Parts: sequence; C-alpha cells; structure tokens
Amino acid sequence: MIGNPAQPLIDFDPTEAFFIGIDSDGCAFDTMEVKHKECFTPNTIKHFGLQAVSKYAREAAGFVNLYSKWRGINRFPALLMVLELLAERREVQKREVVVPRLPALHEWVARGGPASNAGLEVAIRAADSTEAAELQRVLNWSKAVNVAVSETVRNIPPFPFVRQCLGKASGGADIVVVSATPGEALEREWHEHDLAKYAAVIAGQEMGTKAEHLRRATDSKYARDHVLMIGDAPGDLEAAWKNGALFYPINPGFEAESWERLCEEGLDRFFAGTYEGAYAAALIEEFEALLPDTPPWARR
Repeated sequence: MIGNPAQPLIDFDPTEAFFIGIDSDGCAFDTMEVKHKECFTPNTIKHFGLQAVSKYAREAAGFVNLYSKWRGINRFPALLMVLELLAERREVQKREVVVPRLPALHEWVARGGPASNAGLEVAIRAADSTEAAELQRVLNWSKAVNVAVSETVRNIPPFPFVRQCLGKASGGADIVVVSATPGEALEREWHEHDLAKYAAVIAGQEMGTKAEHLRRATDSKYARDHVLMIGDAPGDLEAAWKNGALFYPINPGFEAESWERLCEEGLDRFFAGTYEGAYAAALIEEFEALLPDTPPWARR
C-alpha cells in the first residue's frame, strides 16, 4: 500500500516558535524564466501542435506563467489557461489553427486532488478511452517537461541574499519549502546549492497545494502571526491568506532587492511582532501592482 506523500508535513513537529514557508522557483532560485522559456513552452508547442502559431503560443505562455497574476500556478491549470488565451486571440483565429481545448483535463483539474503526474496517471486508469487518450497526451507533455528541466536547469544559484536570509531565519524559525514544483527537481536544486540543510521539509506538488502544505505543517502548531510565507506569485499570497498567515513578497524583476529588504528589516519585524499591519500591507500593494490580469495584446 502506498503511503500518503504528505505525511512528512503532517508529522512535522515544531522546534521553534516561528515558521517560514518558502517557495522555490522564481522566489529562492532564478529558474522561472529558463524553465518556462526553454522547457515548458517548447514542449507545449510540440505536444499540442502549435507550430503554426508558435509566436503567439510563446506570448500566451509567458504571460500566464511569468508576467501575470497567474504566475506560479500549477502546470495543469496553467496549460489550460495558455490554450484558452491562444484560442481566443484574433491572430490565431485568422490562421484557422485548431487549438486543443482538453475537456477531460478541465474536468480533472476541477475535481481537485493532487495535480501531479501521479494524480494524472490515476485519472487515466479510471477514464474511458477518449478521455484517457487526451489525458495521456497531457501526461506525455508533463513528463517531457520534467526531462527538459532535468537536462537544462543546472548551475542556477539562488538569488542574492537568499543564503543570508536562510541562515538568519534558521536561528529562530522552522523552515519548509512550499512549492508546486515536482519534489525530485526541488530536492536536486536545494541540495545542489547546499540549502537543503535549512529546510525541515521540502514539499513539492506531490504533497498537495501550497495552501495544503501550510495547513498541514502549521495548523494548531504555531500562533497565527508566527507563520510567514515567502513567495513571488499571487498563489503564494492566496495560500498564506487561506491559512491566516503573513506574507512577504519577492517582487518579480526585483528579486535581489526583495531578499535584501527581507534580510535587513523584514525578518527582524517578523520576529519582533511588528510585521503585521501597515508594513505588510504596503509590501503586498507594491507586489500586486506588478502583475496584471489582462494580456498586453488585449489592451491594444
């Protein structure tokens, strides 16, 4: 019998009074651009027959995954959003390219549950032949992305000040990696750069959503204002809010400056109990202004 992948989070016992959850891609590591532009997007074009509109596919994928309020969402709903934006674009419609809609994937995502390759494999075994074929196509894409990531994403160090922040934070807080990235990639990256020693648990997509990670690791274990989520995407902020936790944003395009500010003042405020309130609200306002919800081609 296969155990619960999230058991390390459920079993986690605090050793400190404070807790810090940290996202990985685009937050601790400067990997978002290379992963999406060199690994995700080329495989999306290849596996879903978008070669005739590759320019627009790249723009849609870049907007959803890097430059919008949906930055950092799980790969499967992100894929659906990319295809939807692409199908709605006038330039694509004029070329009469049929963009796949993937109704079985829509239904699977809407049902919830582990949005991972393992979860998709379970759904394939339970689906009828038509749905299974569609979901297998998605699984093939997802596996190809993972292969590309393992071959391409190497020797990318953490952002400046990440190491200093982790060292400082580890003196007073339990640290857990909270990510939608597959666990294998997370383990490799955090060990490659000798950061895994700071994390009590490295939680990837197999352990659930980011909100579930935080709930399982912190519920009834810490005071509400002793829990801080560090992230670079609105989904990280949402996960914090769902758990009544504080949030510190790593602003896209200003990552080094964000980590420096956290190291020099944010952590001190968190441990001193002066983070919540006007200080936290100003950081979130600044963060949200950087990520639009309308693609640039729809604003023209």
